Amino acid sequence: MACSIAVEELSAAELLLRAAAMVPTSHYLLAGLLLLVVFLYNFIECHLVGDLIRGCRGGPVSLTFDPASKIYEGVVSKCRILHGRYLATPWLASPHFQTAFLNFFGNPPVFNYRRQLFSVYDGGTIALDWLFPSDVAGGFTDTSRIIPKDDITPIVVVVPGLTSDSLSAYVKHFAHAIAKEGWNVVVSNHRGLAGISLTSDCFYNAGWTEDVREVVNYLHREYPKAPLFAVGTSIGANILVKYLGEDGENTPIAGAASICSPWDLVVCDRFITRKLVQRFYDRALTTGLKGYARLHQPILTRLANWEGIRKSRSVRDFDNHATCLVGKFETVDTYYRRCSSANYVGNVSVPLLCISALDDPVCTKEAIPWDECRANKNIVLATTAQGGHLAYFKGLTAHSLWWVGAVHEFLNVLHCSPFMHGQKKTLHPGLHSSLESSIDKSPYVNIMEDGMVAAMKNEGAGSSNTLDLPGDKINHDMKSENDSAVSDQREPITEACTDPVHEVFPSVEKAENESYSNIHDATAPMKRSINQLSRRFGTSIWLLAYIAITTSWPLVGTLLNIFRRKFKGSLPASLLRR
Repeated sequence: MACSIAVEELSAAELLLRAAAMVPTSHYLLAGLLLLVVFLYNFIECHLVGDLIRGCRGGPVSLTFDPASKIYEGVVSKCRILHGRYLATPWLASPHFQTAFLNFFGNPPVFNYRRQLFSVYDGGTIALDWLFPSDVAGGFTDTSRIIPKDDITPIVVVVPGLTSDSLSAYVKHFAHAIAKEGWNVVVSNHRGLAGISLTSDCFYNAGWTEDVREVVNYLHREYPKAPLFAVGTSIGANILVKYLGEDGENTPIAGAASICSPWDLVVCDRFITRKLVQRFYDRALTTGLKGYARLHQPILTRLANWEGIRKSRSVRDFDNHATCLVGKFETVDTYYRRCSSANYVGNVSVPLLCISALDDPVCTKEAIPWDECRANKNIVLATTAQGGHLAYFKGLTAHSLWWVGAVHEFLNVLHCSPFMHGQKKTLHPGLHSSLESSIDKSPYVNIMEDGMVAAMKNEGAGSSNTLDLPGDKINHDMKSENDSAVSDQREPITEACTDPVHEVFPSVEKAENESYSNIHDATAPMKRSINQLSRRFGTSIWLLAYIAITTSWPLVGTLLNIFRRKFKGSLPASLLRR
């Protein structure tokens, strides 16, 4: 009786505590571990359980396109990979695992690029890293090979992502796969990357299309019979789509692909700071940008706010203290809005395949311009539920990327179809027309004391240098047939203004052009020598002419006196009095 009264006097909370104390500690540890696993499973967005429930079949590829699109009917409908399913590598069943594995490991193939230094109109230098089919075929590699002018082998131009270059794992995966199928690949590295020093006060940014435009036009002039294709990744995809939208029909690109593009930089900026896990990516990207800035600190100290760059803790901070100041943007959001490729999707006139993962931890699906892609008959948008950022690992060994095979199949089918884009010349290409470069497009390099590489003037036809980059050797023996003739080009602004006139009035100026051509051929060697002297010593042509006149005038006067005395008897008296 006393015991029952004591129990009744205890509160419900006290009874609950006594019951909890009777549970073994091991049960609590097991429950806590289970909760931790569930939390981490959702935190890292793992989809392993879902893959197992679906029988490890993967998720289907969703295609968005205009119902009347001939690109879909004639090209994409024949692509087996794009109509299949994608299953991620089981032990990488998370967008964060895939993205991290790609950046830290990646399993890239091993091969050597051939480097060509390309100088653009403002004096900047771009590293063009070439990969030929013979470089990945095995056996003897012809390091002296030059692409013939009339070569019809397709060329694929690759535009890497932010702070990425030709040695990035995903770029090497794609370049190797394309070259293995018999196509030529050239990676157009951004300014100041791939071991190349900055040779001008211009930096690349998320919307800088001038370099891509000039590289593409240069390749089209050099190899007019070779179909040109372009593939952009991440920020490189944003740059590529923006370039295609700016030039519209007036581009020599026959077909293109955009992989994991950010599309809308304002939306991506908000997304990357929204959750804790996204902030890790923000910090990682900032670290890469600050590393890029340290390589070029002398220039950035002069053009931007170096102290602000050094203290930047986000991509937005870096853009505020560096990109906006160098690019002359009023605010960071102004820069993001003007450079977002989503604004240019409607004007793309080239067959374009866009691939995005809905679980991309960097470029959110919220930024994808679904309606704009659907309204453009030249665009097919392929989205998958998984894939991460540029990763898309597949198979148990994760030695290949799904998007590489999908893009290769798309370009191959497009190349064999009548739907490749053909350039339509316009009278006024607009503000974004590239200017001719007056700097040698020479493949020679010079290793500076700080380890960077700067363009070196072409001093001999048979000279070449080799540069070893970390991780792989890059052969710098890619020779261009116009290396010795580039200095004969006319001034960029004059050429840009006169070319359209020549197209409109060819009959009127035919005689003038022939006479000008004869004079130009006769004076070309002298102009080439003067230009070389001017570039070598950093001195203007007028200053050189002044020095030549002042130093040679006494000799000229002496010669005149000698000839005057010699011909004194034969010359008229009026001339002698002068």
